[in-house]
Amino acid sequence: MNTFKNKILLCFTFVLFFVFNITFAQQYDFVARSFKTAEPLYQNLLTKTKGNFVDYPHSLYENGEIKYLQIDEWTGGFWPGALWYMYEYTKDNKWKEAALAWTNSLESNQYNTSHHDIGFMMYCSYGNALRFVNDERYPKILLQSAKSLCQRYSPVVGSIQSWNKRKSKGDINTWEYPVIMDNMMNLELLFYASKISGDTSYKHIAIKHAEQTMKNHLRSDYSSYHVVNYDPKTGEVLHKQTLQGFSDQSTWARGQAWGIYGFTTVYRETKDKRFLETAIKMADFFLEHPNLPTDKIPYWDFNVGQKGFNPDWKYQPNKYQQIPRDASAAAIASSGLLELSTMLKGELKQKYYNAALAMLKSLGSDSYLNTDKQNPYFLLKHSTGNFPSDREIDVPLIYADYYYLEALLRYRKMKNS
Repeated sequence: MNTFKNKILLCFTFVLFFVFNITFAQQYDFVARSFKTAEPLYQNLLTKTKGNFVDYPHSLYENGEIKYLQIDEWTGGFWPGALWYMYEYTKDNKWKEAALAWTNSLESNQYNTSHHDIGFMMYCSYGNALRFVNDERYPKILLQSAKSLCQRYSPVVGSIQSWNKRKSKGDINTWEYPVIMDNMMNLELLFYASKISGDTSYKHIAIKHAEQTMKNHLRSDYSSYHVVNYDPKTGEVLHKQTLQGFSDQSTWARGQAWGIYGFTTVYRETKDKRFLETAIKMADFFLEHPNLPTDKIPYWDFNVGQKGFNPDWKYQPNKYQQIPRDASAAAIASSGLLELSTMLKGELKQKYYNAALAMLKSLGSDSYLNTDKQNPYFLLKHSTGNFPSDREIDVPLIYADYYYLEALLRYRKMKNS
């Protein structure tokens, strides 16, 4: 009798084990599916760019041709970064070799002081490379990159200058010292520089910049301004505007995502609860906004066409049948939310984890994943780069791919642990 009971129990245990593994595999399906979809696309992109370490894949033109940017532009690090993520997932050395080649092509960028995006360019490439190769040059290159970034810091303003002097959208104002929300993403490079050098000045600059952004870029509801322009002589705030959002008072979706991710990173590096609280409240604004679609992939701006939001450019509401989405904003937000969830407990932890997972599953669906080979090169569809300037609307963008792959790998690590 006991033998019969043991057999029944064994069979029951086997069934439970089988069902558990099927469920587990289904949970992972969108991760495997996404990387499998990426492989032929990125192989095409490697073939197209073979031997050309000058033009960095960025997006597509309307005619389907690849839009490249050069070494001094902000998105150069995302292509080698995406290749590192392909290697991390597949362990196939062909991706490692390609990632190394494209990473090394950026070496001269360590001296670039023309804008603030050197963190994007160098940490997304060399920073990822350091996780897989032991090259004594790489920390030195990243340290010099941090030095270059710090040349754009003003102790009077307390912030790193994003762009050089320029006109605002619509030529309404002149921005003498513009600082944009995107700049939060470049601070991780400075924290790294302090760690490897022992020089706390890099960390100090990063913290001061984050404090000023927290103070001046955020509204009372924790929505964000895109651009804050300062008087470089006094540090006074002169203008709060936008360049890529719908209007000065609206909330540009990708800018809000930069903030969620950026303040989460700063909290990780400082353990200062002010930055955690800011990341939480910016995330809540994003996730609880009534204009966030049910699939959690935002429109390019949360306030497009709404009453009371007046753009400084000519908006043509009938040009598109539907308001374009921004898959890149969802990819960035999902990666930031996953990390944010690891810093919390209970309901908040689950809230941000579930939201990130919902975004990733949407991005991994046929609606956004390039399973239909809508283009031969990029993984995600339906991103928006700069709507007010009529550039990169409903197109793939290399940084959307980069942060999506990063988020998938973060999700996989969390499940494995």
